[in-house]
Amino acid sequence: MRVAIIGAGIVGLATAHALLDRGHEVVLIEPGGKQGRPTDGNAGWIAHTDVMPLASPKAWRNLPRWLMDPLGPLTIRPGYLPHLAPWLVRFLLASSPSRIKASIGAIRAINAEALPAWKSLLSSLDLSGHLRENGILSVWRHQSDFNRSRDIFERQRSFGIEVEALSPAALAELEPALHNVEAAVLYPDACHVSDPAVLAADLLRLALERRAIPVTAHATRIEPTDGAVRVHTDGSGPPVVADQIVIAAGIWSRVLAAQLGDRIPLDTERGYNATYPKGTLEIGRPIMFEGEGFVTTPLDTGDRVGGAVEFAGLEAPPNHSRTDAMVQRLTRFLPHLQSEPAAKRWMGFRPSIPDSLPVIGPAGRDWRVIYAFGHGHYGLTQAAITSRLVADLVERKSVGIDLKPFATQRF
Repeated sequence: MRVAIIGAGIVGLATAHALLDRGHEVVLIEPGGKQGRPTDGNAGWIAHTDVMPLASPKAWRNLPRWLMDPLGPLTIRPGYLPHLAPWLVRFLLASSPSRIKASIGAIRAINAEALPAWKSLLSSLDLSGHLRENGILSVWRHQSDFNRSRDIFERQRSFGIEVEALSPAALAELEPALHNVEAAVLYPDACHVSDPAVLAADLLRLALERRAIPVTAHATRIEPTDGAVRVHTDGSGPPVVADQIVIAAGIWSRVLAAQLGDRIPLDTERGYNATYPKGTLEIGRPIMFEGEGFVTTPLDTGDRVGGAVEFAGLEAPPNHSRTDAMVQRLTRFLPHLQSEPAAKRWMGFRPSIPDSLPVIGPAGRDWRVIYAFGHGHYGLTQAAITSRLVADLVERKSVGIDLKPFATQRF
């Protein structure tokens, strides 16, 4: 079977290998050089221990404080608010106790398989060296905020997730550079990758070595016909003809899905980061700074601080005052950073859906088109397991996860 994948980010690349493993011919359609792809600059976490959707009590607890700060962890550019209003309404609806409970169940179902799927994929391609299994820390500036999070830890433990509360002495031994932290927990089974862009480059290289066919163009229109599905592009060549199509183009998937009659509430949480020379932050593992809206990661290629959520669409220029503000907040915890050189700054477009669940499943009008987008903060985490699910859908096989929570019909 000939399968065309629109999008060669981390989800599209993992899907290419899942399909190649099963003997399918794969065409990768990707324009190249697309600015803001999360694959090129994310934090590099495989956060399979996470279970909470963005629409959760934790987010609502911090929301008023965040929105009052124009350079804080979350902001909405005023001119974009009318466009975002329908998304915000769905976000509010996704925050009801019953919806949160359903989202937690769906997130856990897919995240429980995320790391095993990655380990299997990387091992099969001799890329296991990209994994860094040093655990992930969550830290709190105030003990009172930590105490309000205890129910989350208990929920994680009920799912079999190991959560280890650290004493001040244990934290100081683990991460001596950290200051102004009153509470911390370690997720010893969580991990990160060497660098998300380097990993993606290796996955692309190996996909091409396995005879995936690259088409360097932007997919503009999908045309289902009786015998096949055609993908029209802005390139000079003819349309790409395939038996099946997989749309894995992140935020850029929205327009293509709309052509097929599926109006997906997909928007972009613009995320910012700064990457310093390796070793600058003096940390040994990724750290989530709870309530602060940012994380840090010691990548092989440099130390990255990233986060923030900005709703401003695809066209507005980056506002790196947000990056600078994030770094300034980080100096509360890593005071030595104040004297460090400037970092490389970046902004990317997380493809976000209000209930924090990706869209995985067939288009409403045509089973020959499979969706695999909208992973939000979990694109890297969920890429490998998504690829397995998509390969099963392409072959009309039953999948091991209930896909109803991820279907287009939920909107």
